[in-house]
Amino acid sequence: MTGMTSPRWKRIVFKPSGEALAGPSGQGLDGDTLAATALEIIAVREMGVDVTVVVGGGNFWRGRQGAMTGMDATQSDHIGMLGTVMNALALQDALERAGQTTRVQSAIEMPRIAEPYIRRRAMRHLEKGRVVIFAAGTGNPFFTTDTAAALRAAEIDAEALLKGTHSGVDGVYDADPRTVPTAKKYDEVSYIEVMTKNLKVMDATAIAFCRDNKIPIVVFDMSAPGSLQTILRGGTVGTIVRDK
Repeated sequence: MTGMTSPRWKRIVFKPSGEALAGPSGQGLDGDTLAATALEIIAVREMGVDVTVVVGGGNFWRGRQGAMTGMDATQSDHIGMLGTVMNALALQDALERAGQTTRVQSAIEMPRIAEPYIRRRAMRHLEKGRVVIFAAGTGNPFFTTDTAAALRAAEIDAEALLKGTHSGVDGVYDADPRTVPTAKKYDEVSYIEVMTKNLKVMDATAIAFCRDNKIPIVVFDMSAPGSLQTILRGGTVGTIVRDK
């Protein structure tokens, strides 16, 4: 089905991990990676697809892991949300330098640097051809940016959620392919299989939310050039999670 004349979905949520924006180091931000990601998003916009982005913050903060495991969980999550705002602003800059009008909406109000998240305003931006980046997750601790992506997808009537990985893993496997050479990759898997087999796709809340709202999820390696366009043209890239 790679010969589609129109995209398979007309409105998407793109969910790159924070680490993906950091490039090879996995920490901070990488200018070349930001520029390449911006061009991939613009290419999708040129296909006539409405694009929203929910960014993670793992390149700046992993407070529940490592040396900071003793920190209060709510405090740690609030710091992580601020990390997603930094990523959103950096991606906005990369997009606008490449000529794409962009708005950042934050679930935590910070009016000097971003709009507050208002669903109707986000929809209006999309109607005007702008890319909308949703920052600060859901604005609540204990909810991941995966769950924020699923929630925003439902709110703005997105037809799919595209989750870009950063580690070279190009889809969903029955084991970690980096440590298990015989790991099997799924081209398609159901929401129920993901949850019952504990496949590492997204957190369980996000999977259940997408299932309940019939939002397909595509998990793919975003470091492969042109992947977003290929997915929207109907090509087989990564793994699609949906009801079979």
